[in-house]
Amino acid sequence: MYYLALFFLFFLIGFAILLWQLIGYYRRYRLRKKVLEMPLPSEWQAVLQKVPHYKALPEDIKEKMRPKMLYFALTKEFMGVKLEVTEEMKAIISFYACLMVVNIPNECYDELVTILIYPYDVVTKEVRANGGIYEEGRFVLEGQTTGDTVVIAWSEAKREAFHLRNHNVVIHELAHVLDFEDGMPDGVPPLERSRLNRWTQVLYRRYEELRQKSGKNRNWGDYRLIGEYAATNEAEFFAVVTELFFQKPRTLKIHFPDLYEEWREFYRLDTAELFGDLEKV
Repeated sequence: MYYLALFFLFFLIGFAILLWQLIGYYRRYRLRKKVLEMPLPSEWQAVLQKVPHYKALPEDIKEKMRPKMLYFALTKEFMGVKLEVTEEMKAIISFYACLMVVNIPNECYDELVTILIYPYDVVTKEVRANGGIYEEGRFVLEGQTTGDTVVIAWSEAKREAFHLRNHNVVIHELAHVLDFEDGMPDGVPPLERSRLNRWTQVLYRRYEELRQKSGKNRNWGDYRLIGEYAATNEAEFFAVVTELFFQKPRTLKIHFPDLYEEWREFYRLDTAELFGDLEKV
């Protein structure tokens, strides 16, 4: 009798979990259908017209992004820390998040739950390793990704959206989210099996070359474009190269055509064609 009761208990728990998952799936399905008919809020449109990346997109990609952006904003919790969350914040963060995955089917960061927005850079106390040397101190962060939460420093995010530079904190942190979707932040996002071998060969070869130049701090050559921070680990390398893929695509393609091609196939976007001219601005 005891074992029978235990069996039914586990059965009911399992059934409840399955039912909860089915309800969640159905709600997401209905929301995906709903946003197909929803226009972008007028406040969003006004903001995005000031974002060079958005203005450079052809109309068909803008329309493809519209429901993804709305779905993203409606399924994530935007929380302000010492500031009030505005529609401008939601528009810019949702835009860059969905630009990255606009051509990746059924991808909308399902594992991401919360976006914490700070007014300025975040100062943290931590221990970091550099070339086998461990350093404890206070570090300034524009953003951070931990589990189901992303931290964004709004002062940097806004500046980088309106005035393009090498860096973009939203792209960087959302790249970490994509990287972690297979359970391991190792610079290898979810890939088709047929592409896995080529991706890892290119990524690890380029990462190792960068790490060696960073350790010696000389003869940087083309690797100065990628920079020292990308040598921290493979996950940071992936995130930094993703930033360049969207921020400096033509330059990345010229100096690292193998990286550009792998990233182009993963994101399914030819950013050098879409955004290459913005590098002159």
